[in-house]
Amino acid sequence: MKRILLRSGKSPYDVLSIEEALHRDVIATNAGNLIFSDAAHKILETPETEVVSNGIGTDVSAAARINEEYDAFVVPLANAFRPSFEGRLKRLTRLIGKLRIPVVVLGVGAQTGLSYDPSRLKPMEQSVREFCAAVLDRSASIGVRGEFTEQYLRDMGFRDVEVIGCPSLFMYGRDLDVRKRLPELTADARIAVNGSHSAVQKQGLDRIISRTHARYPNLCFVGQNISDARQLHWRDLTDPNARVTAMPTHPDHPMYREGKVRVYVDPVTWIDDLRSFDFSFGSRIHGNIAALLAGTPATVLCGDSRTLELCRYFEIPHVRLDKAAKDPEAADPVRLYAQADLSGLVGGHAERFDRFERFLDKNGLRNTFTHGDGGAAFEERMRALSFPPGVRPWNDTDLASLSSRFGWLHSQVTELTQHNTQLRRELAKAQKAKQKAAAVVPAPAASVYRRARRVVGRPLRRALQSGKQ
Repeated sequence: MKRILLRSGKSPYDVLSIEEALHRDVIATNAGNLIFSDAAHKILETPETEVVSNGIGTDVSAAARINEEYDAFVVPLANAFRPSFEGRLKRLTRLIGKLRIPVVVLGVGAQTGLSYDPSRLKPMEQSVREFCAAVLDRSASIGVRGEFTEQYLRDMGFRDVEVIGCPSLFMYGRDLDVRKRLPELTADARIAVNGSHSAVQKQGLDRIISRTHARYPNLCFVGQNISDARQLHWRDLTDPNARVTAMPTHPDHPMYREGKVRVYVDPVTWIDDLRSFDFSFGSRIHGNIAALLAGTPATVLCGDSRTLELCRYFEIPHVRLDKAAKDPEAADPVRLYAQADLSGLVGGHAERFDRFERFLDKNGLRNTFTHGDGGAAFEERMRALSFPPGVRPWNDTDLASLSSRFGWLHSQVTELTQHNTQLRRELAKAQKAKQKAAAVVPAPAASVYRRARRVVGRPLRRALQSGKQ
């Protein structure tokens, strides 16, 4: 049995309560991370391969254990080549540098503006070089999200770079069934909208959301950040993101008060819920990929290179957010739905999957669609589990709503109390042992000099003082 260590927040099979998932931040700040890590887990799990989640942490000291227990380290990444991720990229590089097993990167991307100008990434170029060099010492090639990242790395001199997109869209292998179920959208259509805090605050997405909310009563906003989920479940406003009151996940927003907001801590419930929607749009790439996996048409409002290059590669319907923000009518769901051409997305999917499969083969990784049951065992196991529903706004005051939250808090207090009691016992025991050890150790004998000084010191001081008088 081959064992693969997968960089992911949690295993797809781990069922956690909403409270525990938020407490542990298993989504690694963004629920979109679980979309591609769950897909990678399913793809790589075969009768001869066990896939184990590393819990997203980068523990450099664990390198020896990883070398001993695993046959490969697989690293699905999103926009890892960005300044705010540099510290984590360096830690990942240090870990990889200590590994003797193959290391395979799936779908890494560089993030800059829509113009594809890499100048903002110049200060972290050395970190990117060191990361890619460490990976390529342990794999045949690096899989990147799209055209911009490919050129970015080739300009640094790296040649073993392959565009493979993101593993998320290969969750069902060569099959991708997305179709328009309605000839056109109407005012009562079920529409999902998504977006980041920066798009809402700085790129005009707030105006698009407000306009859509006023026109479509069945609109639902799907957030992705851990701060979004904590605002919904706990009304926690301690995160800096809480300053963005135009975000529908903020308790002051009308969509929050109307209960028209969700955040998911498991991709399976996220995708299942989106099956009942007619259309999805917004600036979140994985929020819309979740819709496509559900068979629901989607259009991405691209605000940066990471979303644009992925849309171009997979031929996902998309428009530029900066242009849509200037003309809100251009971002009306009815128009976006009518303009969405799904032929390239669906028609070219099998070829893109074959390219992804060849990348895996080249790097010594088997996949369930070629070497297994096509994911049937994975799906059967997932159906047998009971995952929590999407996180909803905390507008309820009923007993059930309160008991689940305060029951978890009570368990946490009990656990912490027990832990503190144990720590106090251990501290008291250590102090007692220290005192006992100090009691049996004889005081060091005074030196000859100190004994002589005690004998003659006082008379000498008196004599000196009398001489002064």
